[in-house]
Amino acid sequence: MKVLIGTKNPGKIEGATEAFKNYFDDFEIEGVPVSSDVSEEPVNNEIYEGAKNRVNNLMNYALENEIDVEYFLGVESGITNLLGKWVIINIAVIKDKNGYESWGTSPAFPVPDKYVDEIITTNLGEVMDKIFVQNDLRSGKGGINFVTNGIISRIDLTRDAFIMALTQHTNEVWNDKKVLNKKANN
Repeated sequence: MKVLIGTKNPGKIEGATEAFKNYFDDFEIEGVPVSSDVSEEPVNNEIYEGAKNRVNNLMNYALENEIDVEYFLGVESGITNLLGKWVIINIAVIKDKNGYESWGTSPAFPVPDKYVDEIITTNLGEVMDKIFVQNDLRSGKGGINFVTNGIISRIDLTRDAFIMALTQHTNEVWNDKKVLNKKANN
């Protein structure tokens, strides 16, 4: 089974692979760099929009290149205060080849107020690299690995977001596919 993910980031690809291993035996995930069409550091609703845009851009890529794909994946990390406090969260979007879309989130982690403005005006990766005196944390285990003292990585957050998104693709009773099919038949 062919799966495309809208990134070349090794941590995001590994997280998606770990999620899919829970449900599928035979699959191949290929990373394709596509635009999120949102800010460098997505804020609030841009997080979901960025992940969704990656999926839609992947679908266009597959169509243009005549690639048969079962699932299209997008994941975006961003900062949000929609829960009342500033947190970093990942949102994963999955569309199957028939256009059925689902989404899920990772656990969120709090951002100290003193870093919020800098994260929004640059991006989380740059701020984390500066704080922890590192280079390109976001391509590996991520800044969350430093924040949690090695307990949770970016791979874990990405995996969990995709597992949540997969719930609607792997459980007949926990999706809207039948409703969509009924609508299509009317």
